[in-house]
Amino acid sequence: MQKWRFMRVVWVGILAALAVTGLSAAVLYPNLPDVATLRDYSPKLPLRIYTEDGALIGEFGEEKRSVVALKNTPLILRRAILAAEDERFYEHGGVDSLGVLRAAVSNVLSGGAKEGASTITMQVARNFFLSSEKSFKRKINEALLAVKIESTLSKDEILELYINQIYLGQRAYGFEAAARVYFGKPLDQIDLAEAAMLAGLPKAPSAYNPVVNFPRAKIRQQYVLKRMRDIKFITEAEFDQAQRRKLVIRYTPQTFDAAADHLAELVRQYMFQKYGEQIYKTGMRVYTTLRIADQKAAVDAVRAGVVEYTRRHGYPGAEAQLTLPANAQDREAAIADALAARGEVNGLLPAVVMRVDAKRIRVRLRGGDEVDLSPAESEFAQAALSPKASAARRLRPGSVVRVARLGPNQPWLLTTLPQVEAALVSLSPESGAIRAFVGGFDFARSQYNHVTQALRQPGSTFKPFIYSAALERGITPATIFEDAPLRINPALTGGVEWNPQNYERETEGPMTVRRALSKSKNLISIRVLDATGLEFAQQHALRFGFPAERVPALYTLALGANEATPLEMAVGYAVFANGGMRVKPHYLLRITDKEGKVLEDFTTPEVEPVLDPRNAFVMTTLLQDVVRRGTAVKAMELGRLDLAGKTGTTDDTRDTWFAGFGPSRVAVSWLGFDQPRPTGETGGGAALPIWIRYMGVALHNVPDVGYAVPEGVSVQSVSPVTGRPDPQGVPEFFLNEFPPGRSLPARR
Repeated sequence: MQKWRFMRVVWVGILAALAVTGLSAAVLYPNLPDVATLRDYSPKLPLRIYTEDGALIGEFGEEKRSVVALKNTPLILRRAILAAEDERFYEHGGVDSLGVLRAAVSNVLSGGAKEGASTITMQVARNFFLSSEKSFKRKINEALLAVKIESTLSKDEILELYINQIYLGQRAYGFEAAARVYFGKPLDQIDLAEAAMLAGLPKAPSAYNPVVNFPRAKIRQQYVLKRMRDIKFITEAEFDQAQRRKLVIRYTPQTFDAAADHLAELVRQYMFQKYGEQIYKTGMRVYTTLRIADQKAAVDAVRAGVVEYTRRHGYPGAEAQLTLPANAQDREAAIADALAARGEVNGLLPAVVMRVDAKRIRVRLRGGDEVDLSPAESEFAQAALSPKASAARRLRPGSVVRVARLGPNQPWLLTTLPQVEAALVSLSPESGAIRAFVGGFDFARSQYNHVTQALRQPGSTFKPFIYSAALERGITPATIFEDAPLRINPALTGGVEWNPQNYERETEGPMTVRRALSKSKNLISIRVLDATGLEFAQQHALRFGFPAERVPALYTLALGANEATPLEMAVGYAVFANGGMRVKPHYLLRITDKEGKVLEDFTTPEVEPVLDPRNAFVMTTLLQDVVRRGTAVKAMELGRLDLAGKTGTTDDTRDTWFAGFGPSRVAVSWLGFDQPRPTGETGGGAALPIWIRYMGVALHNVPDVGYAVPEGVSVQSVSPVTGRPDPQGVPEFFLNEFPPGRSLPARR
């Protein structure tokens, strides 16, 4: 009897609430906003940056969002959303009367507001037209707007708005953005378990965020899966499989097809200067000259080069030490916290050592996977495994370390966060279009752009510009110079007494220009500069695009003691590669609005003839010799005869370089420290492997074509020892006006 009286009170309360709601609706309905504007839905869309072949490499905006048509959303996701939020969506008219009644009874019986009745349409109304305040008036407006929306739009149109507009945490708006943020994949690639987790987010994006509270997110996901099973959206077998599926959250604040952050930032700066704040919300698109295969190869090459350099210089030991609790649950929590606190740095993953023995090191990765490092890694880390190692650095269970793989099927390597930096830039020698651009090891760690901002001494990579000037003065590849000690007047070196030496601190006596360049003989380079003339050589170098203030008329120029950026070096080498044309480097292809209308077009290259094509050809043959039998012979592992380039190592090995080209790419790699100090390696040992790894991909399937001999160049047989004509000698190239055996003016 008492229960019946209580229920009568409940029903009276509900009827009274409905009466008040009806009166409120009569007052509020005429003043509702025009929902027809939803047909012209125009969300805030970020600036997106693409490669030439359409791969996404950058995004800047107030919200992470990608608009997707309903027909392109997985059916399993739509069903998961309906099960979680509004199973009667296709049956009610915007307000689910049965749902409202059920929620009201449940809340009264439970003594609090524990169950809601917001339909998907009501959530659309709230997101587009209403504030987030919790009030009776707002709730009435929400319901009225939902009814109005249902009379204006179809059910599918409403669901599409919801899928693209709803906030799902981590600045992700819409399910496409959320799939990329939480799982690192596009929406059309998610499975049932992932769909259920995403569908559980709208109720409380912060509380169910799998990045910050995975256990709670998992509980919500299980609820969604059960609802899908109960209403026959999935079978019992599908439910069981999805429930057991081990989810891996690959939190990626920015999900791109390749890392190109340094170039993307250059694009953002250009766009902001030209178009202002609107770029962050109007959906503009920028297509760059990068190519996705080139960019991926360049990123991989720089990563591998830095990791391999770091490993060559020894393993310093653990990054940190954990004291692992005895209790299993506490231990798992401690490991998870330690890994969550350390982000990935360009493929260098944080890991916790779980087991160590004489033959194996086992580590735990974020997400719970455990991997075994090869026995070779135990040998590599021998010093850190020794009982004599310091407590802070010794490898033991609980040590926090970094591991990396240098390829999809490569073994896991033990490494450490590098201090050294590296960069690579590649461009088309014909047009100047930049094909790959890696401004540093990791943009999140350092935004400094080493490709365009790092003014470093190019060392011997600058010698070809001096030798090119010498060819114009009548010096030939067969001209003999003395590899012997010399002393330079301080007046010719900027006031400093200079006693230059070869890198190997030895001399070999007389040799040809060709051999001297392939062996990178410093003493002969200085003599070549002297015979050419300081002023003449300086002016000649300016033709390649170097600023005059950074090319002083000093003898140190012969050894590349001036300053240049990797991009400037690439432009300079392009002159040799394309037969004498200086190209203007560019990375912009076209800019469009969100509809695809072209706002700016940059497809016309800027080129200028600056060098005799014959000079460019002879220099190319000299640089081919550097690769075939000189300081860059390691590049022959690519199995090509059309490669040409020059290594560079500055004083005290502070900067290491390789600049070179093939038939369709000019590429420059650099490795060094931001605060200059010795690397302990040469350009051939540190920078060249980066170039080789990149070019192996960039020139894959490109024919090995060689270079045509231009008119005005003769081939004559000369002695490789004396440089004079010799029928039994070797073939050599000469400009017709400068035959072999020609005498030169006096020189040092």
